[in-house]
Amino acid sequence: MLEKQEKRKRRHKKVRTKISGTSKVPRLCIFKSNKYIYVQLIDDEKGKTILSSDDLKLKKTKTKAKTSSSSGKVGLAREVGKIIAEKAVKKGIKNIVFDRSGYKYHGRVKALAEGAREGGLKF
Repeated sequence: MLEKQEKRKRRHKKVRTKISGTSKVPRLCIFKSNKYIYVQLIDDEKGKTILSSDDLKLKKTKTKAKTSSSSGKVGLAREVGKIIAEKAVKKGIKNIVFDRSGYKYHGRVKALAEGAREGGLKF
């Protein structure tokens, strides 16, 4: 298991040498655990997080409501993408750089990216 994490970190490091975010075009960075998914918009020039979102609150409200139109973790990831996009558009951010953090572009990562695109972000 540790080897898998080390490989992901190595891939992430390699990608991070090529991409970085600015205040006008921030970097959308993802972290996914087994239960949750977290996303941040980061300005790498200043070293500041502009916005962040996760599915912690969404998961709690979905389990209470029991009316889930989305299917499990993938659906929640899509909703997190839409939420971060709405927040970014309110702040005047339309263009971003997508950082998948060494994860494969499928499943929850792909759903989050599609949700962000649906919300109005361009990348």
